[in-house]
Amino acid sequence: MASIRIQNQQEYKSYLEHSTEIFARYKGRYLAVDNAPEVVEGDWDYSRAVLISFETREDFDAWYRSEAYQEILKYRLSASECDSILMQGK
Repeated sequence: MASIRIQNQQEYKSYLEHSTEIFARYKGRYLAVDNAPEVVEGDWDYSRAVLISFETREDFDAWYRSEAYQEILKYRLSASECDSILMQGK
């Protein structure tokens, strides 16, 4: 799950232009993408929430460490601040 605070929309768009295609190569699925989630408890000062799923931990690792993803990740990192966590599903 990623909580993202986008600071440069144009640069972030460079990330989005290729992320879905690379994501699909590694059996990734978007479960939720929301640019205005409702905060029901606590504080949340981000501009985007993304929840993704992979069939296995190995698929996640292959995606995240892939040369293709690392090539576009630089755009997200320079355009936003992101807090991400990896959770084990049931």
